[in-house]
Amino acid sequence: MNAYRYTESGLNNVIIEGVSLLHDDAGEECVTIPNINGLHQAIAHGIVTKRSAITGAELRFLRTEMGCTQAELATIVHREPLAVSRWERNEIEIDSNAEAIIRLVARDTLQLPKDADVRDIAGWCVPSAETAPLRIDGSDPTNYKLAA
Repeated sequence: MNAYRYTESGLNNVIIEGVSLLHDDAGEECVTIPNINGLHQAIAHGIVTKRSAITGAELRFLRTEMGCTQAELATIVHREPLAVSRWERNEIEIDSNAEAIIRLVARDTLQLPKDADVRDIAGWCVPSAETAPLRIDGSDPTNYKLAA
């Protein structure tokens, strides 16, 4: 079992642990990821519960998983669509109040576990110097979860 950096999500910090690497006909390593929806649920849960501010790419991931346009998300957080666009491109920091609302809306929309209260989530919306890896336990593809 190996670790695989899952950049296909649009995120460069997602690592799936416990996947089986295969070799194609040319001898190149490849990986098959079953249950993409389950994997994306686990990634969304990791983003919503991470203990630092979400990045622009993570915001884009959550927004697209929720099926929202930038304009729809902007309406939810009472901002202009341009603000959401600029957040996603990391041109400006995501407003911490808007981020807390986005996390809560994502949690409800995507039916993620409610293992943190509003006060916890609000406290996590703090910018940090670096983005920590988001580690997913992929040893059971029928039940992806955050790695311990």
